[in-house]
Order: sequence, then C-alpha cells, then structure tokens
Amino acid sequence: PISKAQVVRAGNDVTIIAYGTMVHVAEAAARSLGLDAEVIDVRTIVPLDAQTLCESVQRTGRCLIVHEATRFAGFGAEISATIQEQCFWQLQAPIGRVAGWDTPYPHAFEWEYFPGQKRVAMALEAVMSAS
Repeated sequence: PISKAQVVRAGNDVTIIAYGTMVHVAEAAARSLGLDAEVIDVRTIVPLDAQTLCESVQRTGRCLIVHEATRFAGFGAEISATIQEQCFWQLQAPIGRVAGWDTPYPHAFEWEYFPGQKRVAMALEAVMSAS
C-alpha cells in the first residue's frame, strides 16, 4: 500500500534502505558479503514510512542508504536526516550513503553513473567496520 515501506529481506546486522532498482542491487551486495542485512524498500517517499525505517535501524544499529539520484540534495539525505534525528542514540556507526555521482551524465555512461553492486558492497564493508 501507499505510504508503507516493505521489508524485502529481514536481517540483524545492518539496515539497508533503498527504492526502485537499487533494492535489488543492495540485496545482491549484502548477499555477496554474507551479511545478515535487513533490506527495506521505501516504496513511497511522500509520505515516508519513517516508523518502519527507524524500528529497523534502532534494532540493527547500522544503516546504509542506497539510491540512484545524486548524493548532494538527493532524497537519501532526507532519509539520513530522519534516521539521525530519530535513532541517534542507537547508531553504532555513521549512516552510510551510496548514490549517483554529483554530475550530469550522458546516457551512454548510465551504468557507470548508477551505484552498482561493487560500490554498495564497499559501503557496506565500511559501515560494518566503523565503530
């Protein structure tokens, strides 16, 4: 339903928040690292189901946000702010973000622009090793 995020994969090590194609990329990256990651598909950004996101982050203590838009002023920044405001005391590591590059891109280089499984896996490793 509209306004309700979906837990695509339950887990306990880290919460990965994504939407669109990046849900599948994030899930593949977590699987490749053998992480017990909870993957959440935001599904709608307005209204944002902050309750589902925050309940997960409060339980796992770690969060990675993945989206295709630019990092600067992308919607992931709003999700990050929401998590920071509501889950600060439960966070065991800084919130990680993987996003598109902060540049315009020609469509011929579309797949170099979008976050791929390798970039997401590198960010997951960083979030998991931070303390």
